[in-house]
Amino acid sequence: MKQSGHPRKPGKRGKTRSKFKKHGAKVSVNDVMQEFTIGDKVQVVADSSWHSGLPDKSFHGMTGIVAEKRGSGYVIDVMKWNQALRVVTTPPHMRKLK
Repeated sequence: MKQSGHPRKPGKRGKTRSKFKKHGAKVSVNDVMQEFTIGDKVQVVADSSWHSGLPDKSFHGMTGIVAEKRGSGYVIDVMKWNQALRVVTTPPHMRKLK
């Protein structure tokens, strides 16, 4: 029987083959242990080899400011169009900007 209507959604990691492709070295201990202070400007770059705290695919490449530390992760305030959003992620998925 043919399914009518829209097909199923691709899921959390759907259509991310090129977006989550690895460029560079593997995750090191320094990447996991890096510290950020509140107010630091960071870029959200999802690292597919580290599954803990993986942000949603829609936030990949966005720039934001660290708002608070939450456990071993951080809360980042980003702007998408005219809407302020919050991302909770871990240090391997963050890059500090200068």
